[in-house]
Amino acid sequence: METHTIKADVLAIAEAARALAAGGLVAFPTETVYGLGADATNATAVARLYAAKGRPSFNPLIVHVTDTNAARRLARFDATAMRLAAAVWPGPLTLVLPKTDDCPVAELATAGLDTIAVRVPDHPVARALIAAAGRPLVAPSANRSGHVSPTSAVHVAADLGGSIDLIIDGGPTRVGVESTIVACLADQPVLLRPGGLARAAIEQILARPVGDAPPARSAPLAPGMLASHYAPATRLRLDADAVAPDEALLAFGPDLPPGAAHAVAVLNLSPAADLVEAAANLFAHLRALDQAGARAIAAMPVPREGLGEAINDRLARAASPRPSLEDAAGTW
Repeated sequence: METHTIKADVLAIAEAARALAAGGLVAFPTETVYGLGADATNATAVARLYAAKGRPSFNPLIVHVTDTNAARRLARFDATAMRLAAAVWPGPLTLVLPKTDDCPVAELATAGLDTIAVRVPDHPVARALIAAAGRPLVAPSANRSGHVSPTSAVHVAADLGGSIDLIIDGGPTRVGVESTIVACLADQPVLLRPGGLARAAIEQILARPVGDAPPARSAPLAPGMLASHYAPATRLRLDADAVAPDEALLAFGPDLPPGAAHAVAVLNLSPAADLVEAAANLFAHLRALDQAGARAIAAMPVPREGLGEAINDRLARAASPRPSLEDAAGTW
């Protein structure tokens, strides 16, 4: 299959909407990362998406819609969910909620669960495309499953070129890490995945703490909960206080560790130690260092407050050992 990349404009949106209606796969920018879109109500299209990504079939997908009213046709909102949606949407927050009885989303997209992950993206291209398609869109990150998430159209083409129909180039993404996922399924909301909206902001909106994710299990409740995820091919070494000559350095802040001058390559998430800048650069820098030919990537420590929680979550997953075929048999 030949994959076309087109600049985002009215004609591109119309072409992409036609492709989606025909069961095609379209990559497009959101404020977080580039998403790989498919008609959420078309099980065949969703199956194509899983195949293109090499994604575990039990890993549920986030469904993207135009507004809260559209989300309420798919999911049942309690008072907590409505409060979060009113405060944040459109924005980098995904809510995991009970499905409505007549939810039209394909079972494959929700991995057979009785819950659904929904969000309203805050990007003009994404919003225009969902509206033009006239249907909810599943849109996981537009990369091979487990690889570094894409923050530009070039990243998408490098991972998925030849296996999807169309890439809409809307420039680099603004947030740079995926959406925060919160489950509203019981009395206390639970943070399932840190992301582009900090925990502190959620707790301020709700005026109470949110719970932590349950222990990892073989069938995750939400996207991004697999232990080995967001992984470059090159081994990633965390909390590095020095770098070897055959390593690449993923730096943070103005002060570089011993050995940095002789590293294979150095990229700094934020020389000014700005966590927003670091989040925006994370996946692009990991991807670039993965191509540097180093024995390993040494990652300097990043503070855990604010967006640092999401950055550390992604780095920990990227550094996690991948399961062997034998270990994976009951998990993937």
